Amino acid sequence: MKTLEYSQYYTEEKRDFVTEGKFDFLNLPEAVASLKSEVPIYVIYPEVIKTRAEYFIGNFPGRVMFAVKANPNVTVLKCLWDAGIRHFDVASINEVNLVAGLLPEAKMYFMHPVKSRKAIRDSYAMGIRHYAVDSMDELNKIIEETNEAADLVIHIRIRLENQSAAYDLSGKFGASEASAVNLLKQAAHYSSRLGITFHVGSQTMDSSAYRKALGVTKAIIDSAGVPVEFIDVGGGFPVAYPGMPSAPLSNYFSQIKEAMAEFGLDHLELVGEPGRALVAEGGSTLARVELRRGNDLYLNEGVYGSFFDAGTPEWRYPTSRIGMNKKHETIAEYRFFGPTCDSIDTMVGPFHLPANIKEGDWIEVANLGAYGQAMATHFNGFQSDITITVPGFPAHLKFVENNT
Repeated sequence: MKTLEYSQYYTEEKRDFVTEGKFDFLNLPEAVASLKSEVPIYVIYPEVIKTRAEYFIGNFPGRVMFAVKANPNVTVLKCLWDAGIRHFDVASINEVNLVAGLLPEAKMYFMHPVKSRKAIRDSYAMGIRHYAVDSMDELNKIIEETNEAADLVIHIRIRLENQSAAYDLSGKFGASEASAVNLLKQAAHYSSRLGITFHVGSQTMDSSAYRKALGVTKAIIDSAGVPVEFIDVGGGFPVAYPGMPSAPLSNYFSQIKEAMAEFGLDHLELVGEPGRALVAEGGSTLARVELRRGNDLYLNEGVYGSFFDAGTPEWRYPTSRIGMNKKHETIAEYRFFGPTCDSIDTMVGPFHLPANIKEGDWIEVANLGAYGQAMATHFNGFQSDITITVPGFPAHLKFVENNT
């Protein structure tokens, strides 16, 4: 067991805890008792993130690149770096600056298909060479703003039809097959190396979606007739949220590896961009019950905070009460309301918690390490800047060999 230290509040000086084995608190009850917070508390489990990253590095059949948008918290980024992640997918110049300042040796890929001209200029000046495009206009912007640089690596983003993803990403970005063929041919005149990138959709429940996408990729490459060196299969790897059981990650990796061989693509450099699957289980939110009305719980956190996905898409998350838990206590189903004045601030669940939960109790809502704190707003004046680290794993989390 690591030597643990705790401080009452998270401080800038403790951002080096990953290498020094330091944590802010030994456990969640201690954190709640010590902080006496009026606002939600965001929790990071460094050991979970490390375990997840090491699993991806050891089992994904290519290079692992973290999608920074999933969680740009500096502690999370340092956890991933210390676990061996060296490549980062950035979507804005602010993410570029963040990664460059925190991890100066990291290699970044600007994979957002639409970028401002200034973002292109600034990122190129900072050493970024990999860019995604899905239109001739975007390709021309990059060519112009880098002064026809000879060392560009252009990745053509292709459009896929969503079949099994919780979030469909096919409507906003991606070139059609015919357009992708033309883009590859045009980019070949300006790019030192070429790639194809796609995204099967966030939280993809069918591992065969990657095989189908690689089949489309093969057809585009054959039609274009120009050398392609990279294939980026994007993200989409799922997390097993309650009510959303998924196949083991090994199934997804096998589908990708087998399809690369089947379509004669296994000589190309393979890249993946996991975001959610790397960090979701490594973060939680602690929220306080402000009022109980029947089986409705009014919390100090909601959809305008870290519970966005519990609202509009109505995702359920593992929940537990902090402290006072009895082994055989009666469990009831609850609906959550957030703290804002907006009626949209509703999370129907159901969420499972002890039947005797009451005002003042703190609960942990788990699996929020991705797109939780990262999407929190300051709407209505409700916000939190408290982030803590604790050792170990959330109580609900069971790592198994094939889905670590």
